[in-house]
Amino acid sequence: MAAVVSTSCPDLKLIARGKVRDLYEVDEHSLLFVATDRISAFDVIMKNGITNKGKLLTEISIFWFSYLKNVLPNHLITADFEKMPAKVQQYRSQLEGRSMLVKKLRVLPIESIVRGYITGSAWSEYKKKGTVCDITLPANMQESEAFPEPLWTPSTKAEIGDHDENIHPSKAAAIIGEKHAAEMAKISVELYTKARDYAQEHGIIIADTKFEFGVDENDTLYLIDEVLTPDSSRFWPAATYKVGAGQDSFDKQYLRNYLESIGFDKSDGIALPEDVVTNTMAKYQEAYKLLTGKDAQL
Repeated sequence: MAAVVSTSCPDLKLIARGKVRDLYEVDEHSLLFVATDRISAFDVIMKNGITNKGKLLTEISIFWFSYLKNVLPNHLITADFEKMPAKVQQYRSQLEGRSMLVKKLRVLPIESIVRGYITGSAWSEYKKKGTVCDITLPANMQESEAFPEPLWTPSTKAEIGDHDENIHPSKAAAIIGEKHAAEMAKISVELYTKARDYAQEHGIIIADTKFEFGVDENDTLYLIDEVLTPDSSRFWPAATYKVGAGQDSFDKQYLRNYLESIGFDKSDGIALPEDVVTNTMAKYQEAYKLLTGKDAQL
């Protein structure tokens, strides 16, 4: 089976193609989020996809939307393909298993990142300045060490081909307003903490993650997009976790490591070798099984 790297649904209005998702308008109240098999790293989309990755990401998001719904409402209407409108069902071969019918909301233009452990770009900044997103941290932290408390470190949302920009939390209010910035900071940490504790009990450390939010006509906040997938989070095996070094992972870090090993210039996507495709998907599947206790139905 070939990877689905793009969808074509002429009877639906295409709103956007993101790094991973194709977004369609279904009617004035709802949208269709389609998780393709595209994969990106360093904000660059690779030339080939990871077969069935979109279906797996959809399953993981559905799991977390259900688990976290008592913390904050989410935008999911249904992921049951049989309950979707006929004009969606006519594209079954492309869309089934990788689509979510969701509420149409106003997206807040902030990537809401929560960091529980110091790694990645946070570790790089800390080594240089003793800060993360210009937040001063305790001295002498080690790589992969847990922060005393989870950090909310928002970033701007970049267009495809550009890079998201980490910003100090105080700057978020200038972009989305003080009310939403304060609410987003608080709820993001609550969502992360509940998910982190669940995952820890199931063998996964969620080192960091990215949430996105939207608001309805009453200015009510909703959790949107994907949630706590290996595409939007760093998942580490709890069994091998050790402070002071980089960690094995169930996420895109495997792909990032491969790209860095070949001197990837981070300017244009490349075709990934078959073993990298296979191994990346295997890590995603392992994460899904640990979190849910079952094999993904792909």
